[in-house]
Amino acid sequence: MKQITKNYKEYLQSAMFGFNDALVSTTGVIVGIAAGTGDKDIVILAGVVTILVEALSMGSGQYISLRSARQLDKKESFKMPALSGIIMFVSYFLAGLVPLLSILIFPIEYSAYVAIAASLSCLLVLGYAKGKVVGMSPLRSALEVFIIGGVATAIGLIAGNLLTV
Repeated sequence: MKQITKNYKEYLQSAMFGFNDALVSTTGVIVGIAAGTGDKDIVILAGVVTILVEALSMGSGQYISLRSARQLDKKESFKMPALSGIIMFVSYFLAGLVPLLSILIFPIEYSAYVAIAASLSCLLVLGYAKGKVVGMSPLRSALEVFIIGGVATAIGLIAGNLLTV
């Protein structure tokens, strides 16, 4: 039973990290590029590349880091690190689609704002769900995830506006 709980925690960690990172970093990239260029095609290209590269990087990094820790503990298991890596990849990929779909669906003039609103809304939901799963106040958890993600997203928007090309 202790091993199941440990596996569950590691899978939860992978999912939370993947969803949160994609909602924050992909939104930051997309909104920053939109603010800096105003070119929908460039924003879409940057979004697709970011999602694919980051999902693969995060998934493989999760696998390698967990596998390394397992090897250090002399627990040669391929299954758990592989599943953790897949969870990280899938969660990043899916959450990264949130801001990208906003750009694809809406005109570039206001699609960045839709992307921000959609991503921040998803961060609230993610934080609320995290609170329920870990047994803490869902509202407090939602606000924590929302504020941290909101600050990071704002930095992307500020950078894009400052570095306009």
